[in-house]
Amino acid sequence: MDPQEYYIRNESDTEARGPFDIEQLVSLAENGQVTDDTVYYDGEAEQWVSVGSDAELKSQLFPEKKKLTVKAREDIPSLNETEETVPPIEVADMLAAAEGRTEDTKDKKDVSEDLARAAKIGMQCSTAAVLISGLALISPSIDTIVAGNYPKLLQQPFVILGAVDLFIFICLMLQAAAIYPFVRFRAALGAGFLGIFFYTQGDAQTALAAVAGSVGLYFSTIFTNLAAILLAMVLALGGMGYFAYALLTT
Repeated sequence: MDPQEYYIRNESDTEARGPFDIEQLVSLAENGQVTDDTVYYDGEAEQWVSVGSDAELKSQLFPEKKKLTVKAREDIPSLNETEETVPPIEVADMLAAAEGRTEDTKDKKDVSEDLARAAKIGMQCSTAAVLISGLALISPSIDTIVAGNYPKLLQQPFVILGAVDLFIFICLMLQAAAIYPFVRFRAALGAGFLGIFFYTQGDAQTALAAVAGSVGLYFSTIFTNLAAILLAMVLALGGMGYFAYALLTT
């Protein structure tokens, strides 16, 4: 069986990193690049999960070290005896404090849930945006496709770009987060090519919609902040929606 691979993301990261195997994750944890708040993508659950919420993974990355104790000799009186006994701080106590499960830290918010929610919304937004764009770009040439006049399709760049969008849609439906760099390239290409094309044709509204939709698509793969993701979603879906309406009604 192939070793499990992990894609991870910290709160400060702009995009997911990976894939890493478990030995690489252990090394990153030792260097402080992986913490309890780090989230990884669980392919079976199809969601981002914090390392701290996965007991098995946490035990591999942060193994509890045995405490060393020194037995006091009874024949030598101790000069450091105090009436109060302070319990030792254990790894479990530190983890609980980091997760906001102690009396002193219970008011601290666990950001891993927000990161996972933002990542999920971003992927769903990107999936819907490229589907709308792909169908809109291909629909004006549907008669040519049905007629099987494929050489003519090579003279219609919109069809090629629409096919690329549908390919991206399929990858995102399969939760392939590794395709995000290609999605950003597609968004930048769409903003430049479609924006300039329609602007030079005198259709500034369609050009603006194409640019807005592409910008929203780009940032929906980068932002990890929930408010920023929602703004990117409005731009992506609103821009692509109006772009599709303009193509289908002209």
